[in-house]
Amino acid sequence: MNILQSTIIGEGDPLLILHGFLGMSDNWKTLGTQYANNGYEVHLIDQRNHGRSFWSEEFNYTILAEDVKRYLEHHELSEVRILGHSMGGKTAMTFACSYPEHITQLMVADIAPKFYPPHHQYIIDALMALPIDDITSRSEADYHLAQDLHDWGIRQFLLKNLHWIEKGRLAFRFNLKVLSERMEEIGESLGSTDTYQGPTLFLRGSRSEYITMADLTEIKKHFPKARLETIEDAGHWLHAENPVQFMEKSLEFINS
Repeated sequence: MNILQSTIIGEGDPLLILHGFLGMSDNWKTLGTQYANNGYEVHLIDQRNHGRSFWSEEFNYTILAEDVKRYLEHHELSEVRILGHSMGGKTAMTFACSYPEHITQLMVADIAPKFYPPHHQYIIDALMALPIDDITSRSEADYHLAQDLHDWGIRQFLLKNLHWIEKGRLAFRFNLKVLSERMEEIGESLGSTDTYQGPTLFLRGSRSEYITMADLTEIKKHFPKARLETIEDAGHWLHAENPVQFMEKSLEFINS
């Protein structure tokens, strides 16, 4: 049985953190350490086809939520708090609606329960065009990606996934083939009757269009006890762009 890989830091009540599309647990190490310093046992999880976790042809939110359920069983965790960003937020929402008995609080960062049309294709195309077998350094990979991806921040986010699989040979930690074939799954909406009655916090970036105030009706339909907070001066990567306010608002919620 495949179990998701994770880094566990701190002691206390368990807090699971789920990264976004093409991300990995390492993206949350700094904030994860801060949660640990505030008295939580933090589980920084790599979702399937990402980070150090297993690769699989199967990839949808029902399966990603089942992965989290198996992770809880493996680590003998009965109740947890979950924080998910973007794709990880959709996994967290699906888990909360499917297994409400295992979750005490839900936090969702910059994603709504609605359908999102595929919009990562330009990133996938740039990654597919990379001559990965001939690349010998991160700087060389960056040079190639820069031809199509002009945003330095996005390139650095992607390049964190590069690792040496043997001397002189680099590869990405994410399963590019499967993720490129399952792009439409990433934008799927929550099931129309899915609900979670527990305390829920949605955090949106002030410069992001992923959650608008108009989405609050849909959010409340699925999560009646949800509240929506805005992180100032932040886009979709709100936890990286304004980590101080992100930490303040999320800690205020989980400590309440």
